Amino acid sequence: EVQLVESGGGLVQPGGSLRLSCAASGFTFSSYAMCWVRQAPGKGLEWVSAINSGGVSRSYADSVKGRFTISRDNAKNTLYLQMNSLKPEDTAVYYCAKYRGPYYSGTYSKSGGQGTQVTVSS
Repeated sequence: EVQLVESGGGLVQPGGSLRLSCAASGFTFSSYAMCWVRQAPGKGLEWVSAINSGGVSRSYADSVKGRFTISRDNAKNTLYLQMNSLKPEDTAVYYCAKYRGPYYSGTYSKSGGQGTQVTVSS
């Protein structure tokens, strides 16, 4: 059974930083591209960033480019999202998701967990 468990969220002031983690199990993590998505209150799901299975190729939404960095540790089966220069509009529940193969194309499957809440407020 595929399991994705997010952690690392919290309350941070504008301009602050957080690092999110996603612990993966139940599949061969190193064989799949992964991504982060988020859902702000009252809004739909927004794709944030993706990384290929080997961790070499990455992609970002324009809204986070230059501020967020996605990475992965295949030895630890863990996905990360380093978030710097946070803005109030980054407030959302963040989820990790798994693509169907090694490249971030096509659809992804979001974790069925609760995600991790990020709140950016002074």
